[in-house]
Amino acid sequence: MDTPTPLFSLLCFFLFSLFLAEEQHVVEGSRVWTFGFRPKMLFVFGDSYADTGNNRKALASSWKLPYGITFPGKPAGRFSDGRVLTDFIAGYLAIKTPVPYRYRKELGGRLKYGLNFAYGGTGVFDTPAPEPNMTTQIDFLQQLLNDSVYPKRALKTSVALVSLAGNDYSNYIATNGSTAGFPVFIGRVVNQMKVNLKRIHNLGVRKIAASALQPLGCLPRSTAQFSFEQCNESENALVGLHNQLLAQAVNDLNKETNSSSFFVLDIYNAFWNVFNQKQAHQVSPTFVNPFEPCCVGVSAAFSCGSVDENGVKQYTLCSNPKSKFFWDTVHPTEQGWRAVYSTPALQSSLKQFW
Repeated sequence: MDTPTPLFSLLCFFLFSLFLAEEQHVVEGSRVWTFGFRPKMLFVFGDSYADTGNNRKALASSWKLPYGITFPGKPAGRFSDGRVLTDFIAGYLAIKTPVPYRYRKELGGRLKYGLNFAYGGTGVFDTPAPEPNMTTQIDFLQQLLNDSVYPKRALKTSVALVSLAGNDYSNYIATNGSTAGFPVFIGRVVNQMKVNLKRIHNLGVRKIAASALQPLGCLPRSTAQFSFEQCNESENALVGLHNQLLAQAVNDLNKETNSSSFFVLDIYNAFWNVFNQKQAHQVSPTFVNPFEPCCVGVSAAFSCGSVDENGVKQYTLCSNPKSKFFWDTVHPTEQGWRAVYSTPALQSSLKQFW
């Protein structure tokens, strides 16, 4: 056998290295190697769809049983029985799930993967949840940059997830906002979201995913009146307006910055893909009744995780959370999020991180 030339050996090594790299990051999508950009940090802003443990234990149901029973096996601050959207996106990016902002000092060694600033119950504006709204969450990142916890140049390899799951709209309804005024309020919410996205970009984050609003009319809190059999189409019509305005805001931002830094994470159609049982590659289960929650209060006065003054459970729990799309009246189960993550709608959106 002829002895390989140095040039031939070098070529083989190069091709083998590419193969290993593709194998290692197969979950990340086909464009990871196009220009060598690979996200190294994930910053998360928003609400309970993205929160992994920021809310105060004394206030949040996410720190009570049975939350967390699937992962990590006990309540850990996630509004689900297990993993949430943030965990799946971090996995897609091959980044460890960023730690909650509240643990930034105790888990300082994990800051190199980014931080999660999301707080359950919050919105772009103030809500009844006594936690930081999105503007304040961005202030936290600004302060960390000012304190040189993160050098600004490091953010050039960072991406952001910005979750808005509807708390501003719940608060609007709770404070007797008029039906006629709803479209105007939706415009205000999206305009503030646009301000927030631009500010995150100005801090140096390279790619920013803004989650579309999920079909709010299909959440169990809305489908309960229909025995969990159908969605509230009036609510979903308003969601459609929000998502239309959000898409326009993102397009405007990309034009203003002459970039493709901003994109919409298509949560809306991902939920519908699951509801219509059109999961990608059939890797996700079929949920027999996707609108019925696994964990629910025994009456309207109670919710998942509630106990009475004697510590007696005031909720019912399904026998198998994996069989349910929704965990409680608002949030998906881990299996529900896995199904959403696996849909064509979300997988197509995620490719824009590259």
